[in-house]
Amino acid sequence: MRAVVANKSGSAEVLKLERVSKPNIKNHEVLIRVYASSVTAGDLILRKLHPLLFIPLRFMGIKRKRIPGHEFSGEVVEVGAEVKRFKPGELVFGTTTGLSVGAYAEYLALPEIWKRGVISLKPTNMSHKEAAVLPVGAMTALQILKRGQIESGHKVLIYGASGSVGSFAVQFARYFGAEVTAVCSDANKEWVKSLGAHRIIDYTKEDFSKQAQKYDLIFDAVGKIGLNKVHASLTEKGQFLSVKTTTKEDPGLLAFIKKLVEEDHIKPVLDRCYTLDSIVSAHTYVETGRKKGNVAIVVGGN
Repeated sequence: MRAVVANKSGSAEVLKLERVSKPNIKNHEVLIRVYASSVTAGDLILRKLHPLLFIPLRFMGIKRKRIPGHEFSGEVVEVGAEVKRFKPGELVFGTTTGLSVGAYAEYLALPEIWKRGVISLKPTNMSHKEAAVLPVGAMTALQILKRGQIESGHKVLIYGASGSVGSFAVQFARYFGAEVTAVCSDANKEWVKSLGAHRIIDYTKEDFSKQAQKYDLIFDAVGKIGLNKVHASLTEKGQFLSVKTTTKEDPGLLAFIKKLVEEDHIKPVLDRCYTLDSIVSAHTYVETGRKKGNVAIVVGGN
């Protein structure tokens, strides 16, 4: 099968498209034909990380992936003898977090259940490209907003609203009944507003922290600001939330997200789509920091 392989750490140029053996599944695993994957911030970080740094990370359940790719959408083609949740022919999506093999490959062997990652039936109303960019950004945004105990009527500011996590955070905040202020560039304001933002602040022209408006929650979805900057903009019981905080992938969260997608409350924003052959270009583009929402990788047919 074709797969993108990274035999060393470094720039996007270390990613090579090669022929590798198709995986054989164990009794507790499912074999998935991958139709789409994505390029996440985590993919970039792990690609560049020095090999020695993976030694302490292994104690946190993070392994170096020779085949990268954290997110996927595809079709179950084979199941092990002990698998109970899935059957051949079902369309699924999820993550490869905590595993040593990722989704930049035509086939992927995954445990039915494991500690760090998730797999679920794919939402019925979206393409594989859309489903493949959903799990990481959506679960991160939802978990952090829930940690802030978001509720109807809250005034919420999303900083970095045009990124993957930010675009999902705008939609979740609106779903929970919050009044959403989104911080992004003028070039992105119209489509960010279409996601549910009530007000847009162009960070190139205005500094929200110098305005009189106070917020119940301020969510930094890109990890570029700190509590010192936002303290004066919070209400008395207001909270500062950051994408830099630790989150955990949870099957329950993914199931809830699937439900909201199928009810048309949440949708992923697709900026660009690349193929496995152009994986270097895909990583290079995401590394510019100018992507809008998400970048998908088309792996197989369908």
